[in-house]
Amino acid sequence: MPRREPRAAGPDAAVYVISVAAELSGLHPQTLRSYERMGLIMPGRTGGGGRRYSHHDIELLREIASLTAGGVGIEGVRRILELEHQVAALRSRNAELVAELAATRDAVRAPATPRRTDANRLPVLRRPDPSASVVVWRRSRD
Repeated sequence: MPRREPRAAGPDAAVYVISVAAELSGLHPQTLRSYERMGLIMPGRTGGGGRRYSHHDIELLREIASLTAGGVGIEGVRRILELEHQVAALRSRNAELVAELAATRDAVRAPATPRRTDANRLPVLRRPDPSASVVVWRRSRD
């Protein structure tokens, strides 16, 4: 029987036990448990209830440690992480909108054929998510 090569785990694969995660992040295991109770991090769990941390979790723990070492309080850390999450979501949505705009421009610029009307050339745009937030910036005329 041929030997299977292990698959590389992605950054979200929960593979590190708490002692390894603590060592990799430079934090005490009890600090990791505290951060979990505070809702700053949510490690994966095994069937028996043991914590398993991913590479992404380790990076997040390092960021939290860096912020707290710089004098930011836990509520400040929570707010910074929340804002970083919002920025990532807005960047993703912006990329989607740029792609939709490009497709719409291409469709409008394409020459019309006798069987295609202008309305039929426009791409179908997906309905906006009612729970999503959008920020619109306008330049002042000063």
